[in-house]
Amino acid sequence: MLAAGLAGIENEEELPPEASNNIFEMTDEERRAAGIRSLPEDLYEAIELAASSKLLRDALGEHVHEFLIRNKRQEWDAYKAYVTPYELERYLPIL
Repeated sequence: MLAAGLAGIENEEELPPEASNNIFEMTDEERRAAGIRSLPEDLYEAIELAASSKLLRDALGEHVHEFLIRNKRQEWDAYKAYVTPYELERYLPIL
């Protein structure tokens, strides 16, 4: 967060206008029109954004960035392989 803030200051970036509405009550179209983007919906999407982020790579350094992304991809793979109690209860009887 600090690196992002400092990069914004160094590049003299404009802050977006403050959201005065409750963004959780807005429709997707209203948020898009206001320029409000959503956070990643899952770990995979977040990893992909982090992997392509020059700002994150510069802030952490090449070695740490690669280590972080590699570990998060392993975490995602482990998560995908986990069978939840819901899935067992819902789908095991079908077999």
